[in-house]
Amino acid sequence: MNRRDFLIRSALLAAGGFVSAASPALAETAAKAAAAAGAAKAAGGQFSFDSDIYSQFRNPDIRYRPFARWWWNGNKVEAHELVRELRLLKEANIGGVEIYPVGLPEDTDDAGIPTLKWLSDEWIDMVKVTLDEADRLGMTCDLMVGTGWPYGGDFVPHEDRAQVVVVDAVKLTGPTVYETSAYSIFKRADPEATTPADSRTFELLSLSLVPDPLSSLDRVRDLSGQKDNDLIRVDVPAGDHYFYALVKVHDFAGVINGAPGGDGPFIDHMKKDVVQKYLDHMSDTIQKRIGPLAGRIRSFLTDSMELEGSNWTDSMADRFKERYGYDLMPYLPLMLWKTHRLGDVWEYSYGAQKSPELQEAIDRVRYDFETLKAEMLDECYTQTYCKWCNDQGAKSKGQAYGRGFFPLESSLHYDIPEGEAWTTNYLKHRLGEEMPNDDYRRGRGYVMINKYVSSAAHLTGKRVVSCEEMTNTYHVFNATLELLKVGSDQSIISGITQSIYHGFNYSPPAAPFPGWIRYGSYYNENNPWWPYFKYFNTYKARLATLLQNADMYTDIALLTPIPDLWTRYGVQTEPFPGPGPLAVPYTSLVWEAIHKHGGGCDYTSERVIAGSTVENGKLCYGPKQYGTLFLVGIEGIEPATLEKLHTFVQQGGRIFCIERYPSKSLGFVDYERRDREVRDWVEKLKGYPERFILLERPEGDDFYAWYPAMCEKYRIPHYLGFSSPDRYLMQNRYRTDDGTEILFFAYANRREPHRTEVRVGPEVAGGRYPWLLDTQSGERWRIPSEGGTFTLEFGPCDSYVVVFDKQKNGEPWRPLPAAGANAQRLEGWDVELRHGREGWTKSTRMQTLLDLRDTEFTSFMGTAVYRKRFDADELRGTVLNLGEVAGVSDVRLNGKELGVQWYGRRLYDLSGALEPGENELEVRVTTTMGNYMKTLTDNKIAQKWTNRKSKEQPQQSMGLLGPVTVYRNRA
Repeated sequence: MNRRDFLIRSALLAAGGFVSAASPALAETAAKAAAAAGAAKAAGGQFSFDSDIYSQFRNPDIRYRPFARWWWNGNKVEAHELVRELRLLKEANIGGVEIYPVGLPEDTDDAGIPTLKWLSDEWIDMVKVTLDEADRLGMTCDLMVGTGWPYGGDFVPHEDRAQVVVVDAVKLTGPTVYETSAYSIFKRADPEATTPADSRTFELLSLSLVPDPLSSLDRVRDLSGQKDNDLIRVDVPAGDHYFYALVKVHDFAGVINGAPGGDGPFIDHMKKDVVQKYLDHMSDTIQKRIGPLAGRIRSFLTDSMELEGSNWTDSMADRFKERYGYDLMPYLPLMLWKTHRLGDVWEYSYGAQKSPELQEAIDRVRYDFETLKAEMLDECYTQTYCKWCNDQGAKSKGQAYGRGFFPLESSLHYDIPEGEAWTTNYLKHRLGEEMPNDDYRRGRGYVMINKYVSSAAHLTGKRVVSCEEMTNTYHVFNATLELLKVGSDQSIISGITQSIYHGFNYSPPAAPFPGWIRYGSYYNENNPWWPYFKYFNTYKARLATLLQNADMYTDIALLTPIPDLWTRYGVQTEPFPGPGPLAVPYTSLVWEAIHKHGGGCDYTSERVIAGSTVENGKLCYGPKQYGTLFLVGIEGIEPATLEKLHTFVQQGGRIFCIERYPSKSLGFVDYERRDREVRDWVEKLKGYPERFILLERPEGDDFYAWYPAMCEKYRIPHYLGFSSPDRYLMQNRYRTDDGTEILFFAYANRREPHRTEVRVGPEVAGGRYPWLLDTQSGERWRIPSEGGTFTLEFGPCDSYVVVFDKQKNGEPWRPLPAAGANAQRLEGWDVELRHGREGWTKSTRMQTLLDLRDTEFTSFMGTAVYRKRFDADELRGTVLNLGEVAGVSDVRLNGKELGVQWYGRRLYDLSGALEPGENELEVRVTTTMGNYMKTLTDNKIAQKWTNRKSKEQPQQSMGLLGPVTVYRNRA
């Protein structure tokens, strides 16, 4: 496939919707988008690995440093403070900011600082101050559309505001007479929202009496003639019934956490002219005052599209009939459930029970409805937004997911697709301490949407995949740099290449301690570990230098059961999907297993498959070629998709069906005929038993243990293997433009080390030799290897970058050992405690090291300095092992600085500073601040984040826990 064909094909979805790649109607638009895609990739840096990347890796350009989402809390921003905070971020090795106006957090003392209204002259002037200072500092700015999410405002006309259709179902037993009113119906049906709109209006769309159970629509009694009556009176015959009311609520919800000027009702995202008008209002107002934004901001951005369950627009019913040829309205009340915040469902057994035959029809209508909604959002919102960004001379960036969006396809449009990752949320999961099969969310920093987002980037040749990273809505004062690293490394495994910290709070010194906090991990100069934050950011920048100049290698595709989910339960609130259901709960475990056993995969979709070609037994879309396809628990599928897959199998491709073969079509129209077509195509595929294979679902969903046996039995391709795989160990493979191979290994276990041999296939090694790129020092070391096999020893939280280079000779990698000869345990420490907030210093003596939380200093925050003298006459070439450290360690020996370590094993080479006889060792450990914040009982903000029931935090470990040993380096 030539480069031009690749670019045109990869741009088709982003350019013009979900149509055949051969459509001549889209040729011109596709060519323009293809050129933009090519330019975007070129901007990512197509340069020689040997001549450029090693130097960039040592000293990353500022554009590769992590960004920070910068919450302009309450729009209470002032020029001098904006400049101060930008410089503070630059000093911490932050490369850019997302300017994000957001409401002032609850219970916050605003310190009397004036509020600026979004898009006022004064507010725009502050944007200009920021852009000018960022330019002087070499930093990058992205600019949020609107304030909070999704966007809207009080200035949006009523007819342009979002709509939702909801249902109210009342159980009745006859014979009886039931009386109610529109007011009572509206009160019961009124949907919950995060920010309800006071200006919402209600309209009855239909009324009906439904027998329970219900076997046919013919038995539904239409009562809509009473919609305008003050008193609605229903004669209920004998038996069980439900009284159904279908209600449209217009202007039902407001912007979540909106800031002044951009708060109020949010817009109808299914009206193209409304979306365009809102966007133009923002850009025209800003540029009228300060001139074009092109060249001054990198991108506009939007937060996750949490539309509070918005499912309606004025043209919906007509569009549905035009699209599918039948009337939605008789089915709609029976399809809906009682919902609450974000459109989440209270219960899926709401209303009358339906016969299996009727339920089947209703479910299929639901799929048609959800699909139309997603198509309208794609056409009216997503494509409009992305084009508007480019028209302003900026890139489009956004989190293209939420209830109503295509999880994969929506991200195809964006120049910079974005996902997200969590340090802690309502699950209170434990990163690095758990990795279960029964809940894919626990122990994982990434969320389910990331794999969709990164797959979309791979399909369209984009290398910058950003992430709202390490969102923390619970333990904001107890996040450690180590914890952030574990979650951030997992984001990379899910396909992320750029970190956007969530987030940095605009918080002036005048704000009472601890300042203004929207969310985040307290990225603030008052955090004790703030001076060490730059080390983490340098680590992240070095990785980004590599990953944004390479393509992630994937040759396996996973078709996920999103259509089955929409059919049974409707669209869920990606990215979690929270407490809501999944059609197949083990989907994420499948891709994890592939990456834990030496392979690389993407998600795909039926629409992407429809736009693919089959060439030499590969499904080809954009730059990607997949020779292996997994159907992950797929039940419903389109006959045309199976026809394409039949061609794929005929040419040598292989399909593995997990748990079941597809058995039915999608949607309502003529479904019995299309069901037969599905079964016929499945039978044809079964004619290739070595290429169309049914795999049993493993017991307990243990795909980690299941997958290597499948690889061996069916020779599923993988480019490396581990002699000792581990549930916490994952990897990705990248390839640069000059063919250099990069492997990234991330080990998420925070407690135990792990050692394994890595066996790399010839397609990676290819006569080249493995080199370790040290993310801490920026140096590179030759890894001893034989026949493509080398050994990696992981300490807790370790990650490694291995590059294959034709250079054979070089300084070998000699990592410090975790144990050695002549070991001596160091006991008896003088400890000086320097409180980082209250400014006091106290001294104590510890013969045996103790966790500070178990001492009288349980509420300490700051730096604990441990001092010890020891004799080293017998310990030449000595290693210091600090054992367990709860905090950041900074070591000095005889006054010589030996370095900072902020995660994993704390091993120090003492040989350059060790002196004969007595030596003086000083270990500084900087702690978190959560324990201290719990004691501030009169501080509302401290208590909100530490002691309130939903966010209550246990006491955290602090200090040097040890055991501390010194021993001879075996090397």
